[in-house]
Amino acid sequence: MTPTRPGAASAPLWRRPWVQTAIVVAVALVLLLAPWNLDVATNQALARIGVYAVAVLGLNVIMGYTGQVSLGQIFFVGLGAYVTAYGVNEGWNVVVVFALAVLLAGITGYVIALAAARLGGLAIAMVTIALPIIGVPLAKRLSEWTGGSQGTSARFSAAPDWTGVPNDIWQYYIVLVIAAIVFLLVRNLVHGKFGRALAIVKENEAVASSMGISPYRYKVMAFTIAAMVGGVSGFLYMVVVQYTSPETLSFHHSISLLASMVIGGAGSIVGSVIGGAYYVLVPNVTNEINATLTSLIQGVILLVVLFVLPGGIASLPRVVRRLLRRRGGSGDRTATAPVDDKPQ
Repeated sequence: MTPTRPGAASAPLWRRPWVQTAIVVAVALVLLLAPWNLDVATNQALARIGVYAVAVLGLNVIMGYTGQVSLGQIFFVGLGAYVTAYGVNEGWNVVVVFALAVLLAGITGYVIALAAARLGGLAIAMVTIALPIIGVPLAKRLSEWTGGSQGTSARFSAAPDWTGVPNDIWQYYIVLVIAAIVFLLVRNLVHGKFGRALAIVKENEAVASSMGISPYRYKVMAFTIAAMVGGVSGFLYMVVVQYTSPETLSFHHSISLLASMVIGGAGSIVGSVIGGAYYVLVPNVTNEINATLTSLIQGVILLVVLFVLPGGIASLPRVVRRLLRRRGGSGDRTATAPVDDKPQ
């Protein structure tokens, strides 16, 4: 007989390995085939969702998994975009450009983290707030590299003629492949030994220190990884938008990323995807409803999610299962109550 794991037969259907594999394959097929049946605008919107899902994922690494406040993630996205634009316009190989966008964002994040990680609470929040505030005028002043207030464009993501693939689908596939790899790497990272250490640091730094885990070291590493993921998002931004300006670094984009992470689900891989979809789609919907009330409507959405689903939209299945379990438990107790009252 083939040995089975204890409890495998009683595991919920959706938790069984073959079911999860089937779901992954089905989702992959849908993502691969969908753009061929959609219009250009929809494909571009899907690609932008991938771009900002990666940006939210980077923010999740430092805030959701490590518990550190960061309000400057958009700075690294903008840095990655500017490095990409400059490298492409200089005629560098696109692989080298991608590597530089990620590495320079990571090095910058590491240098900032060396000082910021020793702080906590409002202090680290103030340091990260300064990043986009400084970044906007800096991008305007360094016009030789950034194009100044007018920004700069870089067209490098057109589909090769031999592929026969439309440009919008080609860009979508670039975003899909790179985003999938980044999500897989981060998922493996946060679900492994490194992720367990981050969880302990987030819960209690004193306990982490007593266990031989350096909170400072892990916070620096988390901040650096978040910055590198931001650099990836910046590269993908240029793949899709092909233009960047100081507006890319604006502080309100950082706040929007933070809100997207909270609404999607802090400390959740799926929540990062939901956050990316929220960042791209919800402003368009609220603008259609009433452009003057966009901020108000988004604020109401944020408050509702915080009150109803503190864990974000990604926590909805867990909340539903908990409610069903409570109802089922109360029903069982009600049904057995008359039996318990009978004399023995």
